[in-house]
Amino acid sequence: IAILAKKIKESQIVMLPGGFSGGDEPDGSAKFITAVFRNPAVSEAVSEHLETRDGLMLGVCNGFQALIKLGLVPYGRFVPQEEDSPTLTFNKIGRHMSCLVRTRVASNLSPWLSACEIGDVHTIAVSHGEGRFVAGQTALDKMIENGQIATQYVDYDGNPSMDIRYNPNGSLWAVEGITSPDGRVYGKMAHSERMGINVFKNVPGDFDQKLFESGVGYFR
Repeated sequence: IAILAKKIKESQIVMLPGGFSGGDEPDGSAKFITAVFRNPAVSEAVSEHLETRDGLMLGVCNGFQALIKLGLVPYGRFVPQEEDSPTLTFNKIGRHMSCLVRTRVASNLSPWLSACEIGDVHTIAVSHGEGRFVAGQTALDKMIENGQIATQYVDYDGNPSMDIRYNPNGSLWAVEGITSPDGRVYGKMAHSERMGINVFKNVPGDFDQKLFESGVGYFR
């Protein structure tokens, strides 16, 4: 804990990757990550990182689950979860989904999406059992108003969709990723890191959101 808090204080970016820590039982990885980040030493370091040092945070898949359960998205600070708080829950189909999806950039508020234009569509892998975004209407309206809905699942025409073929978890408003009010914290379900020269050779589409390039570029 002490080393983690120290490293956060020395960093410009805090990234929570996806994975199967905690056996990926219900809330498995999120429970593990949030337990660590709620430790006073770590939460203080993260708060300083965001509030006084202009740092960035990114959470992918289980990392997104942790960010939203901590309140860092959509609020940009540690906020206890309430009954109607935005969260991620079980896929509507009731099981793990692993496939490629198409996501559309709905807002470029976030520095993480500075290399994208609104309307850009990317083909990205998803692999999760609990990726369905839900939120109370008041919170959802606020996010829409603020431009915090960053990325959405879309069909082949680029339209946000609730069809399971395009939105495999059944996320409300086809939400794939959301940000904090200032855009510096970004949580998303699709694995933007799963790309490379020899990946998806026979699949059409743009796989690179330039997410990581944009994050680093923010500090140059």
